[in-house]
Amino acid sequence: MFIQTEQTPNPATLKFLPGRAVVESGTANFPEASSASRSPLAQRLFDVEGITGVFFGSDFITITKGEDREWYLLKPAILGVIMEHFTAGRPVLLPDEAPDLAAAEDEEPDEVVAQIKELLDTRVRPAVAQDGGDIVFHGFDGGVVYLHMQGACAGCPSSTATLKMGIENMLRHYIPEVQEVRAIA
Repeated sequence: MFIQTEQTPNPATLKFLPGRAVVESGTANFPEASSASRSPLAQRLFDVEGITGVFFGSDFITITKGEDREWYLLKPAILGVIMEHFTAGRPVLLPDEAPDLAAAEDEEPDEVVAQIKELLDTRVRPAVAQDGGDIVFHGFDGGVVYLHMQGACAGCPSSTATLKMGIENMLRHYIPEVQEVRAIA
């Protein structure tokens, strides 16, 4: 098994491409070790000293490290965990557990929310997935779109510029009701 790595715009985050599906649909975000109970792979990755976040996309794994750690020391252990996990055929997520879903999914979307989600799904999410992250829609209220940045996007130095210059401008262009985009933690 050959696992490729790619740098992301976030220097504390590295993207690992195992050459196979990681999660079947959606994404799964584990911003700390205590949130990883539903993923045997995330639990094992957090056992590598210095790992502070794990994010699963459709065909990639994004790992975030602590500031006091160096990638050249962490990469061999991370690659070993990922390779052993997939080679042994273990599940990434435990059965009957769904990946993270947007918090606003339970409410019936109105036309503006549907347009926002469509633009995010077709234009924004594929681009941020290439950088090892994801953006999750959390709501639209009073002209403000609330988004949650995950994976490499969380804590990325350029995430504010991405939100304001990229996503906000695009949404305002296509949807006049959108006045601003804000990140939520």
